[in-house]
Amino acid sequence: MDILSEPLGRCFRSHTGFAPSGDSAAACHPFVDSSLAPMAGKPLATSSPMSLCTIQRSLLLIAALTLICFTLISLRSLRSSPQLPLHKVSVAEYSDDLPSRGLLYSSIYHSPDVFFKDYAEMEKKFKVYIYPDGDPNTYFQTPRKLTGKYSSEGYFFQNIRESRFRTEDPDQADLFFVPISCHKMRGKGISYENMTIIVQNYVESLISKYPYWNRTLGADHFFVTCHDVGVRAFEGIPMVIKNSIRVVCSPSYDVGYIPHKDVALPQILQPFALPSGGHDIENRTILGFWAGHRNSKIRVILARVWENDTELAISNNRINRAIGELVYQKTFYRTKFCICPGGSQVNSARITDSIHYGCVPVILSNYYDLPFNDIVDWQKFSLVLKESDVYGLKSILKSVSHEKFVDLHNRLVEAQKHFEWHSPPIPYDAFHMVMYELWLRHHVIKY
Repeated sequence: MDILSEPLGRCFRSHTGFAPSGDSAAACHPFVDSSLAPMAGKPLATSSPMSLCTIQRSLLLIAALTLICFTLISLRSLRSSPQLPLHKVSVAEYSDDLPSRGLLYSSIYHSPDVFFKDYAEMEKKFKVYIYPDGDPNTYFQTPRKLTGKYSSEGYFFQNIRESRFRTEDPDQADLFFVPISCHKMRGKGISYENMTIIVQNYVESLISKYPYWNRTLGADHFFVTCHDVGVRAFEGIPMVIKNSIRVVCSPSYDVGYIPHKDVALPQILQPFALPSGGHDIENRTILGFWAGHRNSKIRVILARVWENDTELAISNNRINRAIGELVYQKTFYRTKFCICPGGSQVNSARITDSIHYGCVPVILSNYYDLPFNDIVDWQKFSLVLKESDVYGLKSILKSVSHEKFVDLHNRLVEAQKHFEWHSPPIPYDAFHMVMYELWLRHHVIKY
């Protein structure tokens, strides 16, 4: 018999150029022992001990040649197989109108693919029912005003009433909006204690009149309030704190804020006094800037430690009336890092001021669920520090390389569109980002 079987021989001849068979096996391959040639056709039983040893060597050789053949066949198969191109999904595939809006992949998001795809679905499907009860000329349904540091509440009230998300059919609604404005109550001089009573009475009237609250114990209902007094007014109703979605401008963890349920409403001081800051990096010669009142412990420490520093512009007065109100805003244009310590509440309009004017915000807070924190990565366009870092603030800011600062600034400019209110609203502005946060939460409590 041949040392190599016919199929193995064909493989060997195909890939090596040798043609071993019978007595020519030794001549065909240098690794075949010449003593194998006389063995062709002899029975194994008559083999001597030396022959048995030779047979073992032959079997090892056959195994080695078999392995070589299969390896060569595998390599040839890999070379001949077509390679499928890697497909990078674009934002345009999620929504046909995204390219016309000039939106591209951005580095500021945790998951750009998920965000743009889910946002497009929200625009098509999300529906909110607004309770029609209450006198629209008082604090029900009507915002107080669209200016000032609590204007976010007014803008939301106005935009939700006029948006395509609103439905007149409660059976088609994903969420229910309870339109009671604590900010407007404050404007009418109503005390905190009376606010709590008014809110409680209003909620109880909705519970008795409609069947929707009791289906989820209010889990698919939401309130919107930006004023810190408004946050306190709702604290008098435990079931609201526990179950309903609170969209608030004061998302401190020590006032019952629940991050996975509630929504951080950005506190935006509108209208902005000056245009937004863009790619003006070379004009930013001030290392760090803060001006304001010492109405919190962290602000007192900040002013005490750094107000006399020559590289940090730290002062106790926000606006110097003697030299004009725009001096404060203009300083943002010339500053690299704007310090944002919490005041009487952890939130501050200073953060969105910094974003608008292109000054990288430095957030000094031990606890603050930043607006849209589960959508955008704040670490990519701001510095988020602990309050204890205030003592090493200057060295922290100086340790940021120029390249890193440019990267932070450019991403900050990309984030600006998410922190602006418009009426009527435009895609991806603050209103739509808040609606997207609500859209994310409605999946959890949809019945």
